[in-house]
Amino acid sequence: MEGVSVCSTTAFHSLPLFVSLSLQDQHGARSQRSQEADKPHRRKGEKTYSCDECGKDFTRAEGLKRHKFIHSGVKPYSCDLCGKSFVEAGDLKTHQLIHSGVKPYSCDLCGKSFTQAGHLKTHQVIHSGVKAYSCDLCGKSFTQAGGLKTHQLIHSGVKAYNCDLCGKSFTQAQSLKTHQLVHSGFKPYSCELCGKSFTRAGHLKMHQLIHSGFKPYSCDLCGKSFTQAGGLKTHQLIHSGVQVYSCNLCGKSFAWAGDLKKHQLIHSGVKAYSCDLCGKSFAWAGDLKKHQLIHSGVKAYNCDLCGKSFKRAHSLKTHQLIHSGVKAYSCGLCGKSFTRAHSLKTHQLIHSGVKAYSCGLCGKSFTRAGDLKKHKLVHSGVKPYSCGLCGKSFNQAGDLKNHQLIHSGVKPYSCGLCGKSFTRAGSLKNHQFIHSGVKPYSCDLCGKSFTRAGDLKMHQLIHSGVKAYSCDLCGKSFTEAGSLKKHQLIHSGVKPYSCDLCGKSFNRAQNLKRHQLIHSGVKPYSCDLCGKSFSLAHSLKTHQLIHSGVKAYSCDLCGKSFTRAGDLKMHQLIHSGVKAYSCDLCGKSFKRAHTLETHQLIHSGFKPYSCDLCGKVFAQSSNLQSHLVTHSGIKEYSCDFCGKTFSEKKYRNIHVRIHTGNYVSCCDQCGKLFTTDSQLQQHMFSHTEERPYKCDLCEKTFKAPHHLKKHQQIHTRKQLY
Repeated sequence: MEGVSVCSTTAFHSLPLFVSLSLQDQHGARSQRSQEADKPHRRKGEKTYSCDECGKDFTRAEGLKRHKFIHSGVKPYSCDLCGKSFVEAGDLKTHQLIHSGVKPYSCDLCGKSFTQAGHLKTHQVIHSGVKAYSCDLCGKSFTQAGGLKTHQLIHSGVKAYNCDLCGKSFTQAQSLKTHQLVHSGFKPYSCELCGKSFTRAGHLKMHQLIHSGFKPYSCDLCGKSFTQAGGLKTHQLIHSGVQVYSCNLCGKSFAWAGDLKKHQLIHSGVKAYSCDLCGKSFAWAGDLKKHQLIHSGVKAYNCDLCGKSFKRAHSLKTHQLIHSGVKAYSCGLCGKSFTRAHSLKTHQLIHSGVKAYSCGLCGKSFTRAGDLKKHKLVHSGVKPYSCGLCGKSFNQAGDLKNHQLIHSGVKPYSCGLCGKSFTRAGSLKNHQFIHSGVKPYSCDLCGKSFTRAGDLKMHQLIHSGVKAYSCDLCGKSFTEAGSLKKHQLIHSGVKPYSCDLCGKSFNRAQNLKRHQLIHSGVKPYSCDLCGKSFSLAHSLKTHQLIHSGVKAYSCDLCGKSFTRAGDLKMHQLIHSGVKAYSCDLCGKSFKRAHTLETHQLIHSGFKPYSCDLCGKVFAQSSNLQSHLVTHSGIKEYSCDFCGKTFSEKKYRNIHVRIHTGNYVSCCDQCGKLFTTDSQLQQHMFSHTEERPYKCDLCEKTFKAPHHLKKHQQIHTRKQLY
C-alpha cells in the first residue's frame, strides 16, 4: 500500500457504492491466496460454534464468546453521559458518537449524515432499491441478510426473550431491552421545540422531522409524502390491498403482523396498562400515554386557520384536511368522499351490513369493537367527565369537550346559504344537506328519505315498535337511551337555560335556541304553496304535509288519520283518559307535560306578548297570533253544512261536530253531549256548588271563567256587545 496516497484513499471512499465494491474486489484478489494459507481448513461460511442458550451459530470462537455476554448480562463498559452499558469497549466508543453529534459521512442523495462509514453504506442501499434477500414464506425482500433473518423470526414464532414486568415476549434481546424502557420511564432525549422526551436518540431524530417538514419520500398514487422510506412503504400497502395476516377469531385481515397482534388484544381482553387518575385500562403503553394527555390538558399543536388545539401533531394534520377540502378516498357505492383511507373503510361497513360485535344487554350490534365499548357505557351509567358550568356528566372526555362548546359560544363554521353557525365542521356539513336536498337513504316501509344512514336507522325503529328504554316514573318507553334521558328532564324540572327576553326556561340549550327565533322574527323557510314562513326547516316540512294530504297514521278507535306518528300518539291519549301531569295549584290534570306548563302560566300571571291594536296581553306568542286574526276579520275556515266561517281550523272542527253528531264527551249526571272536554268540564260545575273563579274586587264567585270576565266589565264600566 506504499503507492496509495491519502488523496487516493479519500477518492476511493467518495466513489459510488457499486464502484467502490468493484475496486475492493480487485484489491482483494491480489492477497486472497496469502490469506487462505493462514486460515484453518474449512468450507466457506461454515458455522461450527453454537450457543448453548439460544442455538445461534458462529464461524469463529471469538464471535461465540462475544455473543455469550448477552445472556450473562455482564456489561463492564458504561457511558458517562447517559449510563448505558455495553459488553465491549468498541460498542461504547460507537455509542459515544451519538452524544458528540459528529457525523462525517453524508448521503449525496438525501443529505442524511452518519457516524460510521458502514452505516452510510447500509443507508445507500435504500436509494439503490436492490434487495437481494427474499423471504420464502411471504416474498418480502430485504437489502441485508440480517434483515431477512430477523424477519423470519416472525414466521417461526420463537420468542426467547421475556419481559419480567408484563410477560411480553420478543425474538431478539435488543427488542426486549427497548421495551423495558417503557416500564422504566427513563427518557434522556428531549425535543427542544415541544419538550417531548424519548428513550432513544433515534426516536428523537425521527420526531424532529415532524417540525422540519422535510418529506423526501412521496407516494406515486396519491402524492402523500413521508419523512422516512418505511413510512412510504407502509402507506403503499393501503393502495395495494394486500393483507396476508388474518385473525383466526373474526377473520379480519391486516397488512402487517404487528397490526394483527394489536388487534388480537381486543379478543384476549388483556389490558396491562392502567391510568392512575381514572382507572381506565389499555392493552398498549402507547394508548395509555395518549389517554393521559386528556387529563394533562396540554395541547402544543395549534391550527393556524381556526385556532383549534391538539395534543399530537398527527391529530393537527388530520384536522387541517378539513380546511383543505382534499378527499382522495371515495366510496364506490354512494360516492361519499373521505380525507383518509381508514375513514372510507369504516364507512364501507355501513353498506356491508356486517356487525360482528353485539351488546349482551340489549342485543344492539356494531361494526367495530370500539363502538360496542362506547355503547356499554350507556348501560353502566358511569360518567366520569362532568361540566363545571352546568354539572352535566358524560361517558367520554370527547363528549364533554363538545358540550363545553355550547357554553363558550364559539362557532367558527358558518353556512354560506342561511348564515347559521356551528361549533364543529361536521355539524355544518350535516346542516348543508338540508339545502342540497340530497337524501340517499330511504325507508322501505313508508318511503321517507334521509340524508344519513344513522337517521334512517333511527326512523326504522318507529315501524319495528321496539322500545327497550322505559321511564321509571311514568312508564313511557323509547327506542333509544338518549330519548329516555331527554324525557327524564321533564320530571326532574331542571331547566338551566333561560331566555333573556321573556324569562322562559328550557332543559336543553337547543330548545332555548329554537325559542329565541320567535323573538328574532327570522323565518328563512317559506312554503311554496301558501307563502307561510317558518324559522326551522323541520317546521316547514311538517307544514307541507297539510298540503300533501298524506295521513299514514290512523286511530283504531275512531278512524281519525294523522300525518305523523307523534300526532296519532297524542290523539290516543283522549281515548285512554290518562292524565299523568297535574297542576299543584288547582289540581287540574293534563295528558302532556307541555300542556301543564302552558296552563301554569295562567297562575303566574306573566304575559310578555301584547297586542299593538287593543293592548291585550298573552302568555304565549301563539295566542297573540290567534288574537290578531280577530282584528283582521279574516275567517278562512268555513262549515260545509251551514256556511259559518271561523278564524281558526280548530273552532271550525268543533262546530262541525254539532252537525255530524260526533260528540266526544258526555255528562254522567244529565246525559248532555259536548264537542270538547273543556266544555264538559265547565258544565260539571252546574251540578255542584263549587265556584272556583273569584272576582278580586267584590269577592263574588263564578262557575265559568267567561262569567267572571263578563262580571268584571261592570267594575271597569266597559260593556262589550
